Amino acid sequence: MSLGEFGMSAKANPATLYDRAHHAAEVIRARAKLQPSVAIVLGSGLGAFADDLAESSAIPYSEFPGFARATVEGHAGKLVIGKAGEVPVAAMQGRFHFYEGYSLEDVTFPVRVLKLLGVRTLILTNAAGSLNVEFTPGSLMVISDHINLMGVNPLIGPNDDRFGPRFPDLTATYSPELQNLVIEEAKGMGLDMRRGVYASLTGPSYETPAEIHMVRTLGGDAVGMSTVPEAIVARHMDIQVIGISCITNLAAGVSNRPVDHSQVINTGERVREQFTELLRRVIARLK
Repeated sequence: MSLGEFGMSAKANPATLYDRAHHAAEVIRARAKLQPSVAIVLGSGLGAFADDLAESSAIPYSEFPGFARATVEGHAGKLVIGKAGEVPVAAMQGRFHFYEGYSLEDVTFPVRVLKLLGVRTLILTNAAGSLNVEFTPGSLMVISDHINLMGVNPLIGPNDDRFGPRFPDLTATYSPELQNLVIEEAKGMGLDMRRGVYASLTGPSYETPAEIHMVRTLGGDAVGMSTVPEAIVARHMDIQVIGISCITNLAAGVSNRPVDHSQVINTGERVREQFTELLRRVIARLK
């Protein structure tokens, strides 16, 4: 089956979201050699981690029912299932974005599917602009909390109790215990990793200096165009969440330099080795 059979919205198909997610999970299970307990979403320029997984199967999103198509540079659009050390992992090389024209149901559909595959912990990575002068390009930030400035929530609409409760608690969206684990491993590598608050806007235009000033006033340390919808849906289904931002640029107004996507890709390439090593160390402790 293809995306065309399901369309870009659940409204075009009578099957429930749960039924469609369950079907996609069964298709993936039949193709993969392993059952993952950990999943990772790899943001712009960060997809190389999946290339090093052992015993892996790499399958384009286009071969899974209900999956959208990744259209952004730096997002390969493949699901790679393999082993990081001894831990079976599902790695998404690229994600879907609200700004691509997809609904948030489409954006978060893979997270629903990963839960039904047996995933218990989700690592969300992204490329982000820094609002904090202490977070310089090339540094990593573990997400302690988020601010949803997208103007919409992925849980709007009918709730299916098979996924989770109508009103999920987001007091600890990003597990404090797992934040500590990430920071411990980063320190063991000699990395100066900080905690910070990630703010998500819709994009695709980069933020104006005035918008960045607003987000800084609200308490944001980094800004991007993803991650928050996935984190909300993951917690709705009781998946533990780790968030890691790769700081790729200083946001508008923090620096006088214009922002463009090539900075994002180039910085992701520059930190690839230390980033992938950090992920390996963290995943090894998620058995």
